[in-house]
Amino acid sequence: MDLKRLKQTLSRIDGKGYKAYKDLQGEYRFPHFQLMIDYVQGDPFAAPSRIRVRMPQSEAKIPEEWFTQPHRKVALEDWIARVWAEKAARYSFRAKGTGKSGLIGVDRPGQEILPRTAAVVTRDYVEVRVTVGLPAQGRRVLGRKAEEMLCDYLPRLVMEATPADSIDREGVEERMKLVDNQRAIRQYLKEKGWIAFIANSAVLPRESGISDRPLKGENVVEFRAPESLEVSVKVPHGSPIRGMAIRDGITLIVGGGYHGKSTLLNALERGVYDHIAGDGREYVITDAEAVKVRAEDGRRVEKVNISPFINNLPFGRDTVRFSTEDASGSTSQATNIVESLEMGASCLLIDEDTSATNFMIRDGRMQKLVAKGKEPITPFIDKVRQLYEEKGTSSILVLGGSGDYFDVADTVIMMDEYLPYEVTREAKEVARIQTNDRSREGGEEFGEVTPRKVLGKGFDPRKGKKEKVDAKGLRSIQFGSTVVDLSGVEQLVDVSQTRAIAEMMRLIGKKADGGKTLRELIEAIYAEIGQKGLDVISPFKGQHPGDLALPRKHEVAAAVNRLRTLRVL
Repeated sequence: MDLKRLKQTLSRIDGKGYKAYKDLQGEYRFPHFQLMIDYVQGDPFAAPSRIRVRMPQSEAKIPEEWFTQPHRKVALEDWIARVWAEKAARYSFRAKGTGKSGLIGVDRPGQEILPRTAAVVTRDYVEVRVTVGLPAQGRRVLGRKAEEMLCDYLPRLVMEATPADSIDREGVEERMKLVDNQRAIRQYLKEKGWIAFIANSAVLPRESGISDRPLKGENVVEFRAPESLEVSVKVPHGSPIRGMAIRDGITLIVGGGYHGKSTLLNALERGVYDHIAGDGREYVITDAEAVKVRAEDGRRVEKVNISPFINNLPFGRDTVRFSTEDASGSTSQATNIVESLEMGASCLLIDEDTSATNFMIRDGRMQKLVAKGKEPITPFIDKVRQLYEEKGTSSILVLGGSGDYFDVADTVIMMDEYLPYEVTREAKEVARIQTNDRSREGGEEFGEVTPRKVLGKGFDPRKGKKEKVDAKGLRSIQFGSTVVDLSGVEQLVDVSQTRAIAEMMRLIGKKADGGKTLRELIEAIYAEIGQKGLDVISPFKGQHPGDLALPRKHEVAAAVNRLRTLRVL
């Protein structure tokens, strides 16, 4: 009966102005599923309409063992979103018209398996959140085309992509085995207190600088662990997986240019997320609290205690509550490290190529020429050991030109033609024979990491008379009248994460009253997500929650810290 009502409405509004499509909002029962039209765009060129398709489990028949455990539920919902995105592309734009007419789309996942709002599986139903472009000629309703789209193409798509009988069961079972194994390796690392694991035969290089897909061809070098660092990890499915363990402490990745140092570090950066089969990095697993930090000239800083690294600035500028509208390379890198520590980073991932040279090292000759009393920066080399021993925070550093770090390293890995070799003993021998004449700087302790309490007055989502909060691509957020630049936040991998961060920033602004630290505010949001699901951060309550994927707490904090209107106590 509801299907008939939908067709009647489409017939009635055929040829009318585009806003007549608003009459479609509501719920409709189809033979095997329910259609919910939550939002109708006001113009064929505007953001697409949002609909939900909900199929009861009596029809879908998804096995419960696929979604009763949280990590399996995420993997299943990711799988369904991928299937829908692939199959929707075959029906998209068949209904021709102006602007976005005929669009049928689902938030398409990338190489990572992330919690996202595109699909939800419960014991009662399977729901997929879809964007559609309702057909128009100019700004006139094309009712017959819309009927074809909603009453023909969409039901066919639903039946092809949702019921268990239509899903590749063998493929889903393999996905479940993969995520079970990934979870087991993460647990192994946690038990050992180690930072990362890279499986033998992993493919680390990517297709290109703009593609995250694995490099293919006869020149691909598969990863192989050096014997001294090789471990075997028991997993629930299949034989134990062998590969290289990166233990806690201070690890250096060295080697000549173009031999794979940064490629390895990039794989470790992305290893905080699980990856799909065929990615090449399925079993590159990094502790989820590892954070990539870099220099970031020009970023704003709001009352961060960078005194562990920087003191005695000219004109008596405060570094215990350091603020600037235009940070230098060294002050920005110090800030990025301290902000990561505020959020509980377990390991810092640092590439010499994206670091401030004067922050990383000050050699003996420079120390003799420029006395410490004239140099406000304590280089990272003199803090990295204290950071680990006092705070428990490890470091993995890519270095090509600073052998002084051999003195403080626990492990040294040399990359040679994309293969790793442990050279710790050789590096220590070089350090013994070729002694440096630099003096340690920065005192006997690392220093304090000072949590900051956030004020809500720095969060104004309004632009003019309306709220404007949204992602502008992967690395930019429009928050009211302010643009938040995330170009230095390198572990963001999906624009849907950026959209989620924008919504979380809106929530943080509402809850910040100066009584809680940034970490406490963010953790409260994640606790609510853990109880109610990612939908809870969406402004569309009880409706299509938008295209959101879960970011890490670290990237949420990074975005807040880069909000140029941020105010803290």
